[in-house]
Amino acid sequence: MIRAYKFLIRPTVRQGQALGEMLRDHCCLYNAALQERRDAYRHVSQTTVKYGMQSAQLKEIRAIDPECQGRWSFSSQQATLRRLDKAFAAFFRRVRSGDAPGYPRFRGVNWFDTVDFPKDGDGCRWNSTPHEAVTRVRFQGVGHVKVNQHRTVVGRVKTVSVKREGRKWFVVLTAEQDQPEPLPATGSVAGIDLGIANFLADSNGEFVPNPRHGRRASAKLEAAQQALSRFPRCKAKDRTANHQRAVEKVVALHGRVRRQRLDHAHKTALDLVRHHDFIAHEDLKIRNMSKAPSAKPDPGQPGIFLPNGAAAKAGLNKSINDAGWGVFLTILHAKAESAGREVIAVDPRNTSRTCPECGHTAKENRPTQEKFHCVSCGHTAHADTVGALNVLRAGLVRRDANRA
Repeated sequence: MIRAYKFLIRPTVRQGQALGEMLRDHCCLYNAALQERRDAYRHVSQTTVKYGMQSAQLKEIRAIDPECQGRWSFSSQQATLRRLDKAFAAFFRRVRSGDAPGYPRFRGVNWFDTVDFPKDGDGCRWNSTPHEAVTRVRFQGVGHVKVNQHRTVVGRVKTVSVKREGRKWFVVLTAEQDQPEPLPATGSVAGIDLGIANFLADSNGEFVPNPRHGRRASAKLEAAQQALSRFPRCKAKDRTANHQRAVEKVVALHGRVRRQRLDHAHKTALDLVRHHDFIAHEDLKIRNMSKAPSAKPDPGQPGIFLPNGAAAKAGLNKSINDAGWGVFLTILHAKAESAGREVIAVDPRNTSRTCPECGHTAKENRPTQEKFHCVSCGHTAHADTVGALNVLRAGLVRRDANRA
């Protein structure tokens, strides 16, 4: 199996400058390759430029521009071109499926924050000085950079990436390792129902409160964004010192909220994996759930629109994004795979409207957000607990069907 590791690195001033130049030059390569594809399609009889054609030009580009492109790893530049190729592949896939196309865009220096090295030892070297007490990673054109390695890397390192987040730099590794030993069986199964009032409810009647990290930080974020809005929009090189500090304050606040969400998701997922052999959850389409409502034209008055509940939906969408369901489910599946647990997603329709006692399904069974009262048999319970029970039953049915 493949596992990822992320460590803080501590470059010197010169190394930090070299890392910034590496990002800038790879960004220039990305934008130039995008421009070539656009020009070829528009002006040369709709010619499509592929990755192989652009990769073949790298040797010549490096010879022409040795100061910017020639000093960096050839493999990392190929990875940047593959990144653009994947963006175009996703664009054409969305066109074929009828979704919003989203044509690949040019990247500003501040929006290009990662350089990938496809193979350890080719342009980079993890733990380049193993005889020293301090772990270091070596990047071509940068040198040996100190790493704050807070845990052991298990397995053989496959790929290495360097990433910038605000003023901090990180190295991200992927390592191939044997399947770990599964956790001891507990004999317990659980269904979970994700929500807004509570982050999740399980089929055993327990609840995990919603920390609402974004809402708790909203006052500070609002003040920081208002302070930033007073400065005119300009390129990073033209910003004053006060403008740059205002930008960094907003970035720092968003980064803190993001780390808090990740920490909560990791701890909650780990607790579930340790206590249950089988976990079922709803197969939520989070992107569809957080879409803005469509406009409702007034048929009697052209150009006039009827109320569509956009304000209320905007608040709900903000709460859904603040909860971070997608990140949590991704982490849950990864931890379950490492621990030898089984996680299954089930259809979420009517899970909180179906009575777990008699099976009656009706909208009237859920008179309020929290209360469940079956109009057929009179069963009462918390609506989220009922949803989790129905999710668990559907998950067990699907598991048995898969085994059969």
